[in-house]
Amino acid sequence: MLSSLRDMLPTLALGALLLPTTLAAILPQYDPFYNAPAGYRNQAPGSILRTRRVVTSYIGLIPDGVQAWQLLYRTTAINGTAIASATTVFKPLNAKLDSFVSFHTAYDGSSVTGACDPSFNYQLLAPQIDLISSVEFFLLQAYLLDGHIVQSPDYEGPDAAFGAGRLAGMGVLDSMRAVANFKSTLGFTTSTPKIVGYGYSGGAIATGWAASLISNYAPELNVLGWAQGGTPANLTGTAVFIDGTLFAGFLPQALVGLSADSAYGAQLDPVYDRIITPDGRNILNVAEQICGVENLFTFAFQSVQSTNVQTLGDKVFYEPTIAGVLEKNVMGVNSDETPKAPVYMYHATNDEVIPYANATTLYSDWCADGASVHLTTIANGGHATTEIIGFVGAFNFVKAAFAGTVASGCSTSTELADTLDPLALGVSLEPVIVQLLNALAVAGRKDINIKNNIQTLNETVGA
Repeated sequence: MLSSLRDMLPTLALGALLLPTTLAAILPQYDPFYNAPAGYRNQAPGSILRTRRVVTSYIGLIPDGVQAWQLLYRTTAINGTAIASATTVFKPLNAKLDSFVSFHTAYDGSSVTGACDPSFNYQLLAPQIDLISSVEFFLLQAYLLDGHIVQSPDYEGPDAAFGAGRLAGMGVLDSMRAVANFKSTLGFTTSTPKIVGYGYSGGAIATGWAASLISNYAPELNVLGWAQGGTPANLTGTAVFIDGTLFAGFLPQALVGLSADSAYGAQLDPVYDRIITPDGRNILNVAEQICGVENLFTFAFQSVQSTNVQTLGDKVFYEPTIAGVLEKNVMGVNSDETPKAPVYMYHATNDEVIPYANATTLYSDWCADGASVHLTTIANGGHATTEIIGFVGAFNFVKAAFAGTVASGCSTSTELADTLDPLALGVSLEPVIVQLLNALAVAGRKDINIKNNIQTLNETVGA
């Protein structure tokens, strides 16, 4: 089914774009819901500023059979000032009323229009501009089918600050506070609901930083565990790893995201103005308008370390301001930013986007500082396929974390399989596994089909 849905996506997205504007979802830049009300800066982080009911859907056209709301909430910029962001809350009919899952989708975009925001893409009749959120929606369904209330925040904030890990971490924690504050509508039986966080790839930036910051920023939250995979724990290492490769398109997005006003714009903008070339400025301007997957096609095999983009060439990551910003976004450096709740990590040795060393180094650093971490190595996956192959382990960890049965201490394991057992999550969740098996078939072993398709399209566009 997922394969057929994938083939339909261009037509469905075009159809949604052609719908009357009174019916279609409104881009966040034009939607008044996202405008923070007067006086919101005086509210505490996590305060609910505005709410609305929404209809969520698969691929923008098939309604999801759950109740759903969106909350505009107060969170915090890098410099400590107040900003507002949104989260989407899903409540299944059989909801457990003492807990919720915080699902951090990898929307990996820095579009100033808000087109990449999960809260926009989840809505009925929203054109599916961010295909990552569309696919990960099937993973989110697993938690709903298991009876969990789920929230999925726009953790990059109002400026789409992709890559700004500390901002994303605070955005996640404040969204958790907002959902807990929404207890009367959701029917929570406790004022301190149990929470487990999940995120992969870009979503793992948000997950890992929320896990890191919770003790100092939101210690009152009752978080019982964190599951994260394909974690970009070191932005510099990741940038050097993918620069000039098929996946270099994530880098312009990160350069734009890090320089957002709510992130490090005050520090980075003067540097960018000094070193970015006219061609480089055009590249960044494009990144401000599109989402992560599309940027793979516009910047594949190019290099941000090229003097065509900026005048410092391969010394760009040594520029003091840029180096300082990147260093602030390395996980596991500070011992007082060590997760207190247990962490489940999974990562492929052959990950072609996020180096495996990101995972092993973070595992070692957190364990040395007293965290309880399990690291599963996926031996036969690429970056995309590993999210699917490793999801069963992450899902089972989430269940164990809610039950309080996760073992303490640090441990590792290796997963050798390159496919899934259709009943791996139980009979009731078999439909989700079937969709994931279809996704694996589309991606190909170790992402080979994804790589070939991106390369072919890039060659076609460039011809």
